[in-house]
Amino acid sequence: MLHFPRWKIILIVGTCLLFVVFAIPSFLSEQTREALPKWLPHRAVSLGLDLQGGSHLLLEVDFEAYLREQLVNAVDDVRGVLRENKIGYRGLSAGDGRIIFALREESSADVKQLLYKLNPDLDVAQDGLNYTLSFNDKWQQASRQRVLEQSLEIVSRRVNETGTKEPIIQRQGDKRIVLQVPGLSDPEHLKNLLGRTAKMTFHLLDETVGYEDIERGIAPAGTRIIVGDDHDKRSERPNKYAVLSKVMLSGDLLVDAHTSYDGQTGEPVVAFRFNNAGARKFGEITAANVGKPFAIVLDNKVITAPVIRSPIIGGSGIISGNFTVESSNDLSLLLRAGALPAPLKIIEERSVGPSLGADSIAAGVKASIIGIALVITFMVVFYGLFGMFANIAMLVNAFMTLSLLAMFEATLTLPGIAGIVLTVGMAVDANVLIYERMREEIRNGKSPYAAVEDGFRLAFGTIFDSHVTTLVAALILFQFGTGTVKGFAVTLAIGIVCSLFTAVLVTRLMVVSWLKWKRPKTLAI
Repeated sequence: MLHFPRWKIILIVGTCLLFVVFAIPSFLSEQTREALPKWLPHRAVSLGLDLQGGSHLLLEVDFEAYLREQLVNAVDDVRGVLRENKIGYRGLSAGDGRIIFALREESSADVKQLLYKLNPDLDVAQDGLNYTLSFNDKWQQASRQRVLEQSLEIVSRRVNETGTKEPIIQRQGDKRIVLQVPGLSDPEHLKNLLGRTAKMTFHLLDETVGYEDIERGIAPAGTRIIVGDDHDKRSERPNKYAVLSKVMLSGDLLVDAHTSYDGQTGEPVVAFRFNNAGARKFGEITAANVGKPFAIVLDNKVITAPVIRSPIIGGSGIISGNFTVESSNDLSLLLRAGALPAPLKIIEERSVGPSLGADSIAAGVKASIIGIALVITFMVVFYGLFGMFANIAMLVNAFMTLSLLAMFEATLTLPGIAGIVLTVGMAVDANVLIYERMREEIRNGKSPYAAVEDGFRLAFGTIFDSHVTTLVAALILFQFGTGTVKGFAVTLAIGIVCSLFTAVLVTRLMVVSWLKWKRPKTLAI
């Protein structure tokens, strides 16, 4: 226990210095960190919502809108089945969570069986010639769960792509999402990103519908009148398009989208690329419809409707329009993150001002300083020089904890500060066990060297057991806790591991180095 080869001394000292260097950026301002040379570490500990302020949003998934969309899609499928089997019908429409239609006359075909085969999730009720279809409860319950999980994932992607550090995203109940973004004082841009479903689809236009009918909103079955993103030169009103309801290609097959620039005009455009399946389908569609307009619809608005000049085989293309650099970046981000399965409504919005964060930081720093000062005083009074060794190891422990928090990009909250203060106490607690064991060995008449060696050796088992049990508790808190409880668990776990390193190696190295230098006849502890 008292022998340290040169390589081990260099490794321990080098590790401590490295952690100190990585902890320094956390004490510097953002401007100072940016001015540091590139070869120096720049990562600092991220402060949580309670320390630096930020925004709190409560979002609600509009499942009713999702249900309406699924019913509209089902209407097209029902229409196709009835026409395919030459069954006359009237009044086919969707509304109030159901689809209704009536047969013109009795049919020899089993309509119920045809509809069940079309979609097993539909409940079919018949009253004479009248039919009512609705999605069953099992489908609705499973869909609610799936839509909420997809929304959570996509919200996480969108928020993280904005460069925000460590947002807190949690589900609340069966249709709400809590979003907390530290350091964001103006959430308008984030709200705009989250408020768009970003559902992109590709459709052919119905060229049989005339300009006057489009303006009046008259369209045959299977065709929708959709407002465009551009304007009519004659009326200066937004253009309208007669778009075939059938989705030729979905934006779900996109694998990349980014801002680019038009080679002729220099205006910002959004370049997109499909996966292999999407590229193949895109090539087939464009090859079969050369000379026809092809509408790109985003969130129920026609972004652009270019004419297909030639087959597009490569699986990539561009979306042009009246984009600015910011709007093209936003659209690219939305397309990369994926479409929300249902719209999100902002139910509640709160901002935490910087004054609350400053008060919390001041109180936490004050408590930490007082606690550390009392611990340092206690160790010096009770153990003298050996107490100073323990205090140095404790400071090394604090630097190691901060540097690891910065490297792991963990968020430090007020409970996290409490975790750091607690690990500081545990760091010296390990040394107290060692020193008390040394005192015992001296009282038993052992020499200073033997007392030091037995003190570290015999106390190690107790120290290891206490640290492992605390680490297990921290892991349980992290696994089952939420929000700030997890922050406390992270700092506690990191601090415990660092404490074991400093107590077993750093303190021992200092004590052994002093013994070999002074060679004392007695041990004053």
